[in-house]
Amino acid sequence: MRSLGMEGAWLLETSAFGDERGEFQELFRGRSLASVCGYEFGVAQVNRSVSRRGVVRGVHFAQVPPGQAKYVTCLSGAVLDVVVDIRVGSPTYGAWDAVRLDDPRMSMFVEAGLGHAFMALTDDATVVYLTSQGYAPEREHAIHPFDPDLGIAWPDGIDPVLSEKDDMAPGLKELARHGLLPTFEECARFHRALRERSVA
Repeated sequence: MRSLGMEGAWLLETSAFGDERGEFQELFRGRSLASVCGYEFGVAQVNRSVSRRGVVRGVHFAQVPPGQAKYVTCLSGAVLDVVVDIRVGSPTYGAWDAVRLDDPRMSMFVEAGLGHAFMALTDDATVVYLTSQGYAPEREHAIHPFDPDLGIAWPDGIDPVLSEKDDMAPGLKELARHGLLPTFEECARFHRALRERSVA
């Protein structure tokens, strides 16, 4: 497991075992993840998306609490998976990190309160993500993935394809002005409570 460039984001590697019959792999092990983040990641929903080359999904986030943590795995094809620190008051506020996911043995874990997006680098890029909360449109928001204030370095030479919702999404500064971004303090308080509950 490797911590990424901000608190609350990790790249995890699982094992695959092959023989003459084929291959077996654990995609997710709750105990291993809990040893890193300090609390049990309860899975409320499992989603699958299939995207053609150039599709950008995100940047998405949900209000905290409870937010929506995500455990993201690319089962086939390849995506550039991006995590963005949108927590007001965070020492890395506005920063982002990106990982190419093209092997189902590699997964990204994104804590509640962080923004998440990906771009499909191949046709039929198939992504499965486990979430800590189910979809609740009234508390979910989007930031435009090409917001210059974020400055995400999306790959050159790929024409981006956005949903209407993502294409109409505001920038980081506008969401901050309207008080819609999570704060670093409330996220820390929320995750501290999860850790205390796990210990009790």
